[in-house]
Amino acid sequence: MTLCRQHLPQWFSIFIQRQVLTMSLQDDLNKAHDDFMASAPEEAKQLDMDTEEVVRSGVGKDALAVGDTIPDFILPDQLAREISSEDLRAISPLVIKFYRGSWCPYCSLELHALQRYLPKIEALGASLIAISPQLPDESMSTAEKYDLSFTVLSDVDNVIARQFGLVFSLSEKIRPIYSKFGIDLPRFNDTDTFELPVPGTFIVNQQGRIQAEHVSADYKQRMEPEDILAALRELD
Repeated sequence: MTLCRQHLPQWFSIFIQRQVLTMSLQDDLNKAHDDFMASAPEEAKQLDMDTEEVVRSGVGKDALAVGDTIPDFILPDQLAREISSEDLRAISPLVIKFYRGSWCPYCSLELHALQRYLPKIEALGASLIAISPQLPDESMSTAEKYDLSFTVLSDVDNVIARQFGLVFSLSEKIRPIYSKFGIDLPRFNDTDTFELPVPGTFIVNQQGRIQAEHVSADYKQRMEPEDILAALRELD
């Protein structure tokens, strides 16, 4: 099947429903990529080439790391309620997930996987929050589409992601390909900067200190849910 703009979101939606966590999350992400590239337009290969350039640029190398203290923040959730990280930390440790947006199929696979692991995360006494630069309305659509029961926050202009050291700007040569696939970042994020966070997961204790993290400029690489559970079991 040749994927065109109108078919891409539907195809990925079907793939997610069929494939999520059939193996490890990373195996599923790799399979999603391989299946997509096998049937995607030739120009889609530029996406991989651009990702390699982003990785070589060192994006994310200065991100917050184990032992660092996170900046406290207040962000709107999918219902436009103001959520304070400090208030959440007063109740429980946090699993903070930065993702690019609901338009990203790899993010969608990851969020779906995290939802399946949510009972285990909460059983270890932690709270899960996901953060993207999308507007609150887009965050609500994400939560509804994937039936997410954890908090989804909107970090417009990547203010908090920048404090975590995760932000980069999508290259000009790749923007038309995103547009061709129906990924309208200026509309989703209400900005014309084309800035995105690299995917990052941070396990944070109640004192605000990072106990484990996974940051990768390659958006196809994510922290395994089982590794999140392992980190939670070892919290100070």
